[in-house]
Amino acid sequence: MFSFSKFFLASSLEEAYSELLKNKKNIILGGTSYLRMGNTSWNTAIDLSNLNLNYILEKEDFISIGAMTNFRSLETNSLLKDYFGEIFNTALKDIIGVQFRTNVTVGATVFSKYGFSDLIPVLLALDSKVKLFNGGILTLESFLNESDIRRDILVEILIPKKVCKTSFQCVRKSKTDYSIINLAICKFDNSITIAVGSRPGKAILARKTMDIFNHSENIENEIINAMKYIGNEIPLDSNMRGSKSYRELLLAALLRKGIQEVLN
Repeated sequence: MFSFSKFFLASSLEEAYSELLKNKKNIILGGTSYLRMGNTSWNTAIDLSNLNLNYILEKEDFISIGAMTNFRSLETNSLLKDYFGEIFNTALKDIIGVQFRTNVTVGATVFSKYGFSDLIPVLLALDSKVKLFNGGILTLESFLNESDIRRDILVEILIPKKVCKTSFQCVRKSKTDYSIINLAICKFDNSITIAVGSRPGKAILARKTMDIFNHSENIENEIINAMKYIGNEIPLDSNMRGSKSYRELLLAALLRKGIQEVLN
């Protein structure tokens, strides 16, 4: 269980950010579901609960998701379903249990860049952006690629509004376990986006594999070629859940299944 010396209930983002910068051991609290699994001692725990960051809103160009929005809200939201199909429900419904998903927040998961995340590949495939209090708006891909840990606050996730066909695929040892590997696909018009996570490692876009499909006049004819290519493009490794070679086999099979799903 993590611990902290002081608790700070922020009344504004400005106040929360100012408090965060006062000490390197100050931390922003999300749902704290994963913090509880560690034994780290923090100085000040900063709570954003009073800042009205729990929302899913339709704006002119984006679907805006507040940082304190929980996984259960994503899983059941009709607006997300109308634009992006069942991908959020499919990706999140098997994560431990409803009580856990009601506690886990979007902002904490994305800001922490969890390599085991089932949500981040979905957001990446949907071409999402992150809005940071100090850092402004940047693509999720560029945020994930940053090597340094930002002293900042993730305010919201912005997903471009486009009705698209989507697919989420993963393999788990048991229904509520972490994914051995996962894959999210978005097809909008004739463009396909593919994101791979649980490699093990933070999610990345399979850009060269995407090019195979996006430069083809017949996407279905390229499936076998892409299946052979994606394992070489995506850096995979071994851990307690599966070997590198096992992940290579799974990834090829999941790619085929996912592409066929968005085509049909």
